[in-house]
Amino acid sequence: MKTFKGGIHPPEEKQLVKDNPIVDFPLSSRYHVLVQQHLGAPAKPTVKAGDEVKKGQVLSEPLGFVSVPVHAPTSGRVKEIGKIVHPVTGLLAPCVVIDADGCDEWAEGLPLERDPFAMSREELLNVIKTAGVVGMGGATFPTHVKLSPPKDKTIDTFIVNGAECEPYLSSDHRLMLEEPDRVLKGARVIMKVLGLERAVIAIEANKPDAIKLMREKAPAEIQVEALKVKYPQGAEKQLINALTGREVPSGGLPMDVGAVVQNAGTCAAVLDACARGIPLIERITSVTGRGIVQPKNIRVRVGTLLGEVIDFCGGLNGAAKIIYGGPMMGIAQFTQDISIMKGTSGVLVLREQDTNITAYSACISCGRCVEACPMGLIPSVLSKLGEKGMFQKAVENNLLDCVECGSCTYVCPANRPIVHFVKHLKALSRAASAKK
Repeated sequence: MKTFKGGIHPPEEKQLVKDNPIVDFPLSSRYHVLVQQHLGAPAKPTVKAGDEVKKGQVLSEPLGFVSVPVHAPTSGRVKEIGKIVHPVTGLLAPCVVIDADGCDEWAEGLPLERDPFAMSREELLNVIKTAGVVGMGGATFPTHVKLSPPKDKTIDTFIVNGAECEPYLSSDHRLMLEEPDRVLKGARVIMKVLGLERAVIAIEANKPDAIKLMREKAPAEIQVEALKVKYPQGAEKQLINALTGREVPSGGLPMDVGAVVQNAGTCAAVLDACARGIPLIERITSVTGRGIVQPKNIRVRVGTLLGEVIDFCGGLNGAAKIIYGGPMMGIAQFTQDISIMKGTSGVLVLREQDTNITAYSACISCGRCVEACPMGLIPSVLSKLGEKGMFQKAVENNLLDCVECGSCTYVCPANRPIVHFVKHLKALSRAASAKK
C-alpha cells in the first residue's frame, strides 16, 4: 500500500464521530463573518452598518489576485463592521456582523442552474474566485490561484485529497459517504479547468466504506487509491510522493513537479459555485473530542459563533482545551467568542487527561524526531536554534521546508515544543524580510 518516508501513528480517535451522519446547524440570529478567511492579500468590506443583505451576497472586495471575497451566510441587516478574535492569529480582526431576519432569503438570481462543462476555463476560474472558494482542508489558499499555474508549469496530475489523516476529524469522510457526487463532479470540473483527462482520489485505508462507495460511483477517468494509514499522509507533498514517487524540491510547490492537490470539500465547493452559483457560505465541520457532550458532524454557516456550536453539541464535559482543527496541526483557542471560518474542518474539545501539558527539558539527541520528520529535516537542530532565536541559521537548515505537521513534537521524549519553536523562527524570518 502506497505511503511516504517518515511519519507517525498517533491514535486515530475517529470512532467518536465517524459514524455520525451530517446534521444541519440551525439558523442563528447573528453572524460574525471575518473579512480575512484566506491566505494571501487582504479584502475590504463593501457593506456598511444598516445595509440590508441577502444570502449569498458579496460582503467584501479582494485586494489582489491571491485573495477572495466573503459572502452573507443568510439574509438580514448589517449591524456593524466590527472586530472579533481571529482563530488563527489570536488578534482582533475586522468582521461583518449581520443580524439575521429569519427569512434566509437568497440574493437575486441565486441559486441558479447551469452546466459547468459548457463553460470555458476562464469562466470557471472567475466563478471559483468570485464565489470565495478556498482550500477546505484548513490551509485556505485561494482555489483559483492553485488552478492557475504559470505557462511554464505543465500539470499532468490532479489529486483529490480525501486522506483526512488528522486524528479525531471525519468531516471529509462523511462528505464522501453522504454526498459523493458533489466531490466527484467537482473533481471533474477541476479536471476541465486543468485540461486533464484523468485524476486520482486518495483515501486512507481506515475509511473502507468511503473507498468502496467512491470506487462504485467514480467514472472511469477518476481512480480511487487506498493509502496506508500514517500521519501526515494528507499533507500535499507527502501525498504527491506516495502516489507518484515525485519529490517537491526544497522551497518548491506541487506545480513544480506537475501536480495539483485539492481537498475533497474544496471539490464540492467548486461544484456548488460552478453548477449553482452558490458561494462558499457553509461547510461540514466535525465537533468532537471527549470534552464535548455530543460529538457531531455539522453543516454550519460561516460566521456562526463557536459558543453556539458548543451548545448545539450538548455543551462541555470537563474541557481543558478547545482546538480549531485537529490535535496535530490545530490552533488552541482562548475564547468561545470566535466564529466558524471557511477552513474550520473541526472543533476539537479535549479534557485535561487527554492532553500532555508538561514542562519540557533539554534535547537528549535521541534522533526520534529525525526519523519521524516526513520532510527529511533535523527538527532537534531547529528546536535548539529556536530557543536562541537564531532564525538565519535555521533558514540555512531548511526551516522554511517544515510543514509544521507536529510529528517531531509528538515523538519527543523531552516534551520539547518543536513546532512552537519553528513557528517562532518563521515569524522572526518574516519580520526581518519585511524590514528589507
